[in-house]
Amino acid sequence: YRNELQKYLVDELGLKAENISIMDGKNDQSEQMNQIRNFVTQGFDVMIVNLVQASSEPDVTNICNEAGIPVVYINREPDEAEEQRWESEGINATYVGCDARQSGTYQGEEILETENKGDINGDGKVSYIMVQGDPENVDAQYRTEFSVKALTDAGVEVEELLKQRGDWDQAKAQQIAQDALTQYGDKIEVIFCNNDAMALGALQAIESAGRTVGEDIYLVGVDALSEALEDVLAGTMTGTVFNDHFSQSHSAADAAINYLSGAGNEHYIGCDYVKVTKDNAQEILDMVK
Repeated sequence: YRNELQKYLVDELGLKAENISIMDGKNDQSEQMNQIRNFVTQGFDVMIVNLVQASSEPDVTNICNEAGIPVVYINREPDEAEEQRWESEGINATYVGCDARQSGTYQGEEILETENKGDINGDGKVSYIMVQGDPENVDAQYRTEFSVKALTDAGVEVEELLKQRGDWDQAKAQQIAQDALTQYGDKIEVIFCNNDAMALGALQAIESAGRTVGEDIYLVGVDALSEALEDVLAGTMTGTVFNDHFSQSHSAADAAINYLSGAGNEHYIGCDYVKVTKDNAQEILDMVK
């Protein structure tokens, strides 16, 4: 997001690099709030925010709104009630992102597209564990729900062995998967992860347990990180979902410019995810490198 956003703002929209300030929230919501308050103090005209925690959005919106600064959110979607508040109160805020329901559905479809539709042991059901991001996050909620819904909508019986929060973190996910593989063993047929960082952690646990993705277990993530794409190509991940940072960054930048020009924006600007399997992983990898 950061690199593509800056490149597009400067190269395509003609902003001066010295007029753009980008800060890393360091996955720390209090740190990010301090950065936002500093931006307000410095008198910036518009903000584009990838929230550390979606639940902090009301505070961020209120801070910016009181200062007369429009805000464009990307990647982590505020809840529906907040988006309705923007509309009812005439707040200059919008969200640019993909519908996480689509990403979850694609994860489930990737399991359905395997030779045995995820039922490796042939017992008539798919037994899985779910490694969730932040349960308060809308994306995590939708990915969790709709990945499994894709299976049940296709008439596949499912069994949830474990659902545990991994906070989008590779090391936490590795530990969760390791403990689950120790507890449930060969009963686990599928590991769903809400993002690729956690999927990469789960893969470490899978390999340490002597299991083989594509043979006796399946693994899917979301984001299409370069390392995850390499694993999809190698067959060590079943699939991932490309969270298209190109279109989201460009749309977010365009929305920011619309606010600056007084044109305004819709409160929701949608983009599409892309399902990634071995068939198109190289194409996506070439795009993101």
